[in-house]
Amino acid sequence: MSPRELDEDDVRVRPGRGSRPRTRTRPAHEEAAPAVVVSVDRGRYRLGTDTGTVLSAVRARELGRRAVVVGDRVAVVGDVGGGPDALGRIVRVEPRTSLLRRTPDDSDPVERPVVANAEVLVVVTALADPVPRPRLVDRCLVAAYDGGLVPVLCLTKDDLAPPGQMRALYEPLGVEVVVTGPAADDPGVEVLRQRLTGRTSVLFGQSGVGKSTLVNRLVPDAYRAVGEVTGVGKGRHTSSSAVALPLPGGGTVIDTPGVRSFGLGAVTPQGVLAAFPDLAQAAAACPPGCDHLEGTPGCALDAEVGAGRATAARLDSLRRLLLALSSQDD
Repeated sequence: MSPRELDEDDVRVRPGRGSRPRTRTRPAHEEAAPAVVVSVDRGRYRLGTDTGTVLSAVRARELGRRAVVVGDRVAVVGDVGGGPDALGRIVRVEPRTSLLRRTPDDSDPVERPVVANAEVLVVVTALADPVPRPRLVDRCLVAAYDGGLVPVLCLTKDDLAPPGQMRALYEPLGVEVVVTGPAADDPGVEVLRQRLTGRTSVLFGQSGVGKSTLVNRLVPDAYRAVGEVTGVGKGRHTSSSAVALPLPGGGTVIDTPGVRSFGLGAVTPQGVLAAFPDLAQAAAACPPGCDHLEGTPGCALDAEVGAGRATAARLDSLRRLLLALSSQDD
């Protein structure tokens, strides 16, 4: 057959990539089993089920880029028997009741979820070695209020310094303060245990404050690694990832890696102000659009401090956070 005898019917045409009809209908996975994420490690998720089974799972493709974090309630399909080679697939993340989140720094608005569905945020800070960082505590309080958690301030190492100054700073704000020490029968640890029993709580704080030591005392079978503070007063990271641990008597304690900073790039100025209840009510008297920064004409917060109804230190903390947030738009 010569080329001239060929026509279009003799040419094989392959269908294009877009010619195949697609459907957006996704499987409902009605048979999926409920579970809770207890740890995350390089794309593998450790899950706890209602029956007490612990299994490994990966994230299903249909979840897209949505983050799955410790504390998330999920639906899982596949091999959910929990054997050594069993691997399930997370197909759905249930709505969250709370979310602790942070950003790499204040100029980065991309949030990084840390823990989901916790009820209490225990901000752990040492009274000495390393020295307390009230502004880091303030940032944690902002994150707690913004994420829907109740904050509790736990002061450790009371054998090294008295707690009076930190108590005076936060108890007037309505933040519960619990003080703990190194003694084996320390009453503060028992007080904290009672506050956390029956609830889901997350412990958060800078490196070296004794957070892992505290977890080991609350959950004796946890065996969390414990480190030492360096000679320059900086803690060493001993926890490399968040993990949920069952609290004896009921409840869950989530231990998190130590941090040296806490970015609030995903938090609004209104969320920051809500973490300072001693100033939030006075801010209602400010003119519309007031940024509450130093030197802003008509800002009612200066008058509140002048009248003795608020402290200059608290106003300074608020303005430092607001200034850090405002700089992300520059």
